[in-house]
Order: sequence, then C-alpha cells, then structure tokens
Amino acid sequence: MQLSEKQRKFLRGRAHSLHPLVTVGQSGLTDAVVIEAQRALHDHELIKVKVRAAEREARDAVLAALGQRTGAALVTRVGHVAVLYKPHPELPRLLIPDA
Repeated sequence: MQLSEKQRKFLRGRAHSLHPLVTVGQSGLTDAVVIEAQRALHDHELIKVKVRAAEREARDAVLAALGQRTGAALVTRVGHVAVLYKPHPELPRLLIPDA
C-alpha cells in the first residue's frame, strides 16, 4: 500500500496521541508479535509499534518485515517508535484524504 505525503501527514496527526500497542522485544519479530499486530491493526487501523533493537538497521529490517507480514503501510518512524496503517477490509473507520 502506497500513501501520498498528504495522507501520511493526516495519519501522523491522528497517531500523535496514541501509545504503542505492540512492542517488539529482544526476541525480535516472532509469530506472536505478528499475530498481535494483525489483531491491533484489525481493531484500530492505526497503531504505534515500539522496537527494542539497538541499531537502526535492525529496527528498519524489523519494521519492514512487520509491514510486509501484516500488509500494513509504514506511515512514519521516529527513533524506536513507528506508526503502521492498514484499513479495515469491510468497514474502514478512519477515512483518509485522497492522494
């Protein structure tokens, strides 16, 4: 899923007040973390994820793999926290502006 800059800006604003719902710990990206992220995306559409990897490349790899495995788009990443977005398949609650 590709997001335009206008859509990313809108989603960043909506995600500002959110707290991380999913935390990727020292074990890395496990199946349990992916399942929890899928459930959170299904329920909320827009979530924050906290990654506890020490190096930037490791965090980027984990977030790319999580986005690919869940089908979510990476909205933004600041430090150890990233925002993921995936619209609900049947009833989207968060209406984003057109590109």
